[in-house]
Amino acid sequence: MHEVSLVESVLDLIEDSARREGFSKVKKVVLEIGQLANVEPEAMVFCFDVVTRGSLAEGAQLEMFPSPGLAWCTTCHNSVEIASRDMHCPLCGGYALQVTGGTDMRVKAIVVED
Repeated sequence: MHEVSLVESVLDLIEDSARREGFSKVKKVVLEIGQLANVEPEAMVFCFDVVTRGSLAEGAQLEMFPSPGLAWCTTCHNSVEIASRDMHCPLCGGYALQVTGGTDMRVKAIVVED
């Protein structure tokens, strides 16, 4: 389950920000997760609750929203949204797609208490 290491990385980022910015409690963490990032939302919630126990993010709300998978079709020369890497181009039906987005996860916001 790679979600554990993802949440550990998010917590590291939060702790670094807390040292830099001087906050001591996190109320909410907002993540943008790409459609093609192979992240299970339910596993992220579970791992977030477990990994953040005893930390400044314990009890924080985890909000996640998806970003679309994007690809460039080398057949019809269009950028298209895709839901999985094995899809065909929704415009021309070709399979010559190069993934260009939707493979990553970003921390979009951290809501804190002073």
